[in-house]
Amino acid sequence: MYNQKCLLTHIYKGIGTILNGPIQNFSNDAKQLKMDKVLIISKLSRYEYEKRKHRNLDDSKLEQLLRKRGTDFERLVNFHNKYKYFEENVYTTLKNMGINVEIANRFTCTEDKIQEADVILPTGGDGTFLLAASRVMDNKKPVVGFNSDPSRSEGYLCLPKKYSTNVRAAIERLQMGDFDWLLRSRIRITMVVSEESDLVPKYLHGVEGDCICPIRLNKAGKNVLPVLALNEVFMGETLSARVSHLKLRLNGSMELTNIKCSGICVATGTGSTSWHLSINRLPVQSVAELLRLIDIDATEGKDSLATVLADIYNKNLIFQSDDKRMGYTIRDLISCGVWPDPKGIKSRGFATKIEVLSNCYDASLVVDGGCHSVSMMEQ
Repeated sequence: MYNQKCLLTHIYKGIGTILNGPIQNFSNDAKQLKMDKVLIISKLSRYEYEKRKHRNLDDSKLEQLLRKRGTDFERLVNFHNKYKYFEENVYTTLKNMGINVEIANRFTCTEDKIQEADVILPTGGDGTFLLAASRVMDNKKPVVGFNSDPSRSEGYLCLPKKYSTNVRAAIERLQMGDFDWLLRSRIRITMVVSEESDLVPKYLHGVEGDCICPIRLNKAGKNVLPVLALNEVFMGETLSARVSHLKLRLNGSMELTNIKCSGICVATGTGSTSWHLSINRLPVQSVAELLRLIDIDATEGKDSLATVLADIYNKNLIFQSDDKRMGYTIRDLISCGVWPDPKGIKSRGFATKIEVLSNCYDASLVVDGGCHSVSMMEQ
């Protein structure tokens, strides 16, 4: 996991894993971050989401609906107010420092607003940071995250928790150049579809009014998704209980492997601490059982051999955030009979280029856990 002492360096500069063109060189000696105009990206609270989803209901009827559903309504509203209070505090602090500041959310965050801002400043948790980062399509715009609720959110991509209660101190350090750049690789995705109408990006949990950037065409005339993945890209059947039938090619190889699985997760170094780690983590229980098979009387206590070995293994799953390789994981790979075809593919590994062909019934491609998703029709 990230060292909290170093998180002030987590100023995001996107480097596409499959980006074309040179990477801009950012030196730690380049002092003072220009912050004449800042765009705050607001967290979408669950209460706001429900209000937009049920915009035909007034506040009283919405409350009745949520309570009937078993929602703790007071808790929902309390967290919403907490987020908004924090956001207002950041906005006011920047204003009082003479900085031109604007607030946008996922519904109002346009390309023009991103381009006009010197710095993008998400106020929320890692989810809000991922949303903000997905809108920055080059490597020239820093994204600095503030954790709006450090008591409930780890906020690995955000500044240290102490700056949630001292926003001005963080801004002053940034203005003075008292920080180091941290470069993060991202994944660029291109898609080929049988019908252009099938290529419709959307939020996994979308509501009316979502602001989605249009699909782009690259120089080769292929469809480039309007977002870059900072954590991971997942491909598989939309219905999770259904087996995903995919064909996979790694690093431009001539070999196309036919597989059945529960989907493929492709992660960056940043994402290696998230879903990638959760999928591949080795439980202490499994290590202890393996040790017992070789006649070692293993326990599962805090300082046991099984715990130490599991910890070493799991830490080795994490790789550097600026690593240009992608870590892929084939979830629940079916390995029996004729599957996979041909044999020999590893269920986990690294690649610089990954091609996936869908033979699914109704597959989706999901970026950063739901920030964006696209239908993957059978080819």
